[in-house]
Amino acid sequence: MTINVTNAVGANNTIVLDGNSKIPAIDGSQVTALSATAFTTGTLATARIDVGTTAGKILQLDGSARMPALSAVNLTNLPGPTVSTSDPAIDTNPTLGAKWINKTSGEVYICTDATTDENVWTNVGAGTGNVHFHGYGSIAGFCSGGPTSSNTIEKISFTSDGAGVDHGDLTVARNRGAGQSSTTYGYTSGGYPTPPTGTIDKFPFASTSGAVDVGDLTVTRRNLCGQSSTTHGYSSGGNPGASNWIDNFPFATDTNATDVGDVLSAMEHGQGQNSSTYGYIAGSSPGGSGSNVIQKFPFASNTNSSDVGDLTVARGTGAGHSSTTHGFVSGGDVSGANNTIDKFTFASDANSADHGDCYVAVKYCNGCSSITHGYNYGMTGSNMNQIQKFATASNTTGTDVGNLTQDHDLPTGNQQY
Repeated sequence: MTINVTNAVGANNTIVLDGNSKIPAIDGSQVTALSATAFTTGTLATARIDVGTTAGKILQLDGSARMPALSAVNLTNLPGPTVSTSDPAIDTNPTLGAKWINKTSGEVYICTDATTDENVWTNVGAGTGNVHFHGYGSIAGFCSGGPTSSNTIEKISFTSDGAGVDHGDLTVARNRGAGQSSTTYGYTSGGYPTPPTGTIDKFPFASTSGAVDVGDLTVTRRNLCGQSSTTHGYSSGGNPGASNWIDNFPFATDTNATDVGDVLSAMEHGQGQNSSTYGYIAGSSPGGSGSNVIQKFPFASNTNSSDVGDLTVARGTGAGHSSTTHGFVSGGDVSGANNTIDKFTFASDANSADHGDCYVAVKYCNGCSSITHGYNYGMTGSNMNQIQKFATASNTTGTDVGNLTQDHDLPTGNQQY
C-alpha cells in the first residue's frame, strides 16, 4: 500500500492538522473505544438520542416539561400521605394540602390551613371531626343555662345575624358555670343551683337531643371560667370560698375531672380565653372586688398559672373571647356594668389594649367566638336576652345582632367549628 504524505483528506493519505492544530473534518464512523469522559463540550442533536418510555430508553420531558405517561411502580421516596396510629395536631405544621391517614381509625385528613401552630385538618374520610383550634367556631355559638331556674341551651348562628334557637336542655338547671368546646360537643361544668354543682354536661352540636352527665369536677363550685385545648376542657377558679383550682377532663372519654394546677390566687368570675397552647384567665372578682391580672397556664403540662400582664380596667363577670392571635374581654362589673373591650396578644406576655366598646354596657354576661367576631350575651337589666357582637380584627363598636329566646344571666358559652 502506498501512503501519500499530503494535507488533503482522502484514502491512504496522512492526516495533517490545520492551522489551528485541529484535525480536519473526516469520517469517524469506524473509530471505537473512545472514552466518553474525553468529551467535555459541544451538543448532540435530539434526533441522535434514543428516547422513549420503554426499557433502555432515555426519558424525555414533553413540551410542557412534564413526564410522559409511564409506569411508576418501582419509584420510591415519593412525597405521600403521613400514615400514623393517631390523628394530626394543630401544631403538626405541614405544607398546605398535606394528607394524613390514621390507620387505626381509618380517618383521613387534609391540611386546609397551614398557619404555624394553628393548623386546620379537615376530615375527608367516612367519619366526622376536624382537627383545629378550639378557641373559635365557624358555624355557631351556644348559650347554656342562666338564670338558676333555666336549663335551656340556645344556638346562635355565626353565618347570619338573628335570634337564638332552642337547642335542647342541660341535665341541671344552672348559671355561673364554665363552658368548653370540643370538635363535636359543647360542655358545661359546675354552676349555681343551691348548693353548687360539680356536674359536667356535654351536648352534641349536630343535634338537639340535649345534654348528658359525663362526670364531675374535683370540687363542686360556681362562678368559674372555662378553656379548651384540642383534647381537654379546663375549669378554673370558682366559689364558694373563692378557689384556686384548675381542673381538666378529656374530650375522648366521659370521666371525672382531674386537678392539674392552681391559679395565682383564689378567684371567681374570671373571663376565660385560650390560645393553641395556653389557657388564659383575664380579670376576675376575688372576694367580690375586681382584678386586672391576666394569667395563663400551659395545656401541655400540669403547671400552675403565671402572671403575664394587666387589663386596662379591673373587672370580673364579663365575657371572654379568643381569636388565633389574641384574647379579648368584653363588658364586666366595674362598680356597675362596663362597655370596655380589651385585647391582649398570645405571642408575648404583655398588658392588654383598648379594642373598642360593647354595643351597650353589660355585666354578668358570657360569650363565644367566631372566626371574625366575639359574641356577648346573657346580661343584667333590661337587655338580658340581647346578643351583641364585635369584630376581632379591628377596633370597632359592637352591634346588636338579635335576641335569645329567653332572658339569661351568667350562662356558659361554646362554639362549633
